[in-house]
Amino acid sequence: MPLFGFRTHKKYDKDFSQEKQVKAAPDKIEKKTKPRKETIKAEKLPAPKVAVAKTKISAAAIVPGAHSSSAEAIIRPRITEKSGLLSQNGAYTFQVTESANKQTITKAIVDLYKIRPVKVAVMNIPAKSVFVRGKIGRVPGMKKAVVTLKKGDKIDFV
Repeated sequence: MPLFGFRTHKKYDKDFSQEKQVKAAPDKIEKKTKPRKETIKAEKLPAPKVAVAKTKISAAAIVPGAHSSSAEAIIRPRITEKSGLLSQNGAYTFQVTESANKQTITKAIVDLYKIRPVKVAVMNIPAKSVFVRGKIGRVPGMKKAVVTLKKGDKIDFV
């Protein structure tokens, strides 16, 4: 008999009424056995034939900066006070993926805005600890790109 979640000795857990019946009339009590589950053996089927393309994998598919479409390199324009001042001089700031490089960012600008950039500068912004309302937090880091355009070119974010 369990008491407060603890098991007592095994001899107290037995049900003596069934033992008396076994001694009195052993042929009246039937053993209940579970039928065995038959295991079904799966037939071995031949492996499906898959057509394999015999083309060479381009180097761009292996490069870390490669994306399925070049526009995926840019996440969003980074609109801050500093980027607003830079955009007056023809330099626009974008948040980009961690695997993006200058070539993929250039392709993305050409695809999205139909403008060829003159210069692309890429920088990693580290994560920072902040203290707001009495609690310590963390601002995640990111990668940003500053794209410089020709004198007459312009990008509208609206």
